[in-house]
Amino acid sequence: MPVRKYNKWNITAASLGTEELAHLEMVAAIVRQLTKGLSAEQLEEAGLAPYYVDHTAGIWPQAAGGVPFNACEFQCKGDVITDLFEDMAAEQKARSTYDNILRLVKDPEVCDPIRFLRAREIVHFQRFGEGLRMVQEELDSKNFYVCNPAFDPGCGK
Repeated sequence: MPVRKYNKWNITAASLGTEELAHLEMVAAIVRQLTKGLSAEQLEEAGLAPYYVDHTAGIWPQAAGGVPFNACEFQCKGDVITDLFEDMAAEQKARSTYDNILRLVKDPEVCDPIRFLRAREIVHFQRFGEGLRMVQEELDSKNFYVCNPAFDPGCGK
């Protein structure tokens, strides 16, 4: 489908990608503020010894289970419906991670920015949903999942 049909959509890959990297930066800043000035012994008492061995007190993005952030976290099939569902799922995963953080942490200086980030994930989910709805409106409702309109001209018509 020609991109011009969707120029009314108010989210772009570039603006969203930039904002998501800013989310990562904000979380990294929070972690840095919480660990700044801690001794090796304090980090060890907090269960951060393995992290300290690899990164000292530097910020290295990784999952709570210790898996480092990498390009495998990004998913793209090149099919607009598949990719929008993937984007929506990613926003919900981030939102639920923020929910979990808010259940564990009570410090307002941590909770306030996490609540802000959580709210942004909800907005992103809604925007991707709007984009999905616009794409589906352009396709034959009986043919949502049969073909990729970017590569199969006339698909869904």
